Amino acid sequence: MTDSGADLFSLLDLTEYEADALEELLLLGRTTAPDLAEATGIPKARIYGVLDALSEAGYVKVIPGRPKRYEPHEPAAIAERAVENRRHAYERFREDVEAVEAAFVDEYAPVRDRGVDELSPTEDLFHVVDVGEPSERETRRLFREAEEAVYVLSKSFGYVDAVRPAMRDAVDRGVDVDVLLLHPESLSAENRERQAAIRETLAAEFPSVSVRVSDRVLPWRGTFADPSLSYESGQGLLMVEQEEVPNHHRQAAVTENPSFVAGMWQYFDLLWRHESVPAEPGPDPEPGDAGAE
Repeated sequence: MTDSGADLFSLLDLTEYEADALEELLLLGRTTAPDLAEATGIPKARIYGVLDALSEAGYVKVIPGRPKRYEPHEPAAIAERAVENRRHAYERFREDVEAVEAAFVDEYAPVRDRGVDELSPTEDLFHVVDVGEPSERETRRLFREAEEAVYVLSKSFGYVDAVRPAMRDAVDRGVDVDVLLLHPESLSAENRERQAAIRETLAAEFPSVSVRVSDRVLPWRGTFADPSLSYESGQGLLMVEQEEVPNHHRQAAVTENPSFVAGMWQYFDLLWRHESVPAEPGPDPEPGDAGAE
């Protein structure tokens, strides 16, 4: 099987026999169940069940006759049907959850509510997640749930690959995204090169995303969404600068406190307006020009 074939087959949730049968059908075009069993080595006692499963999934069509023949759908149609199958599975899952949601909430919400009054002010303001996949997952959530704007404050946005699909979805929904990075002159040579590549990627793939760089040292980094100076909305994630602590030992704070998020935005806005310059692809901006347009 080619690499491209293996990549798609791995996403179809097929058994080994089903994958072998579908691949052989794609190569043969049309054949009978006994001939397919002989070509693939699938036991004849299993081949009809395998073909029935592929037919039900919409990957194979049955040609009536004596004997019946089996023919694969076009590769593009198989890929489209795979997406549709996953969508239907999600819809069924959502309906199943909604069917029991009310009973679940009635059962456990009173228990949770009893503990709310016992929260400390800090616990009510933040909860923490490990830096890495947990913090990236929270960042993706911020992009997915944003309605108006997302703001990113980062040294070089080195985790962009981990959040790219969620950011793409946000941009496609019309969410404004601003990214403020540390000036390349304040980065190591390795991080400077990496940031330059990321800036080029953002310019090519996300032309509507505004990117600036600041030569002010960043005491914290993070992402926050939908801040409101009336303190009605906003959520975010941040981590403080701790160069001496390895990433795998760091934690990030997640907050849904609108007042705190409004404060994050005011700090971001000051740097954006008065302590940064546009970060265009190409040569790095000269340091000391922050504030100039």
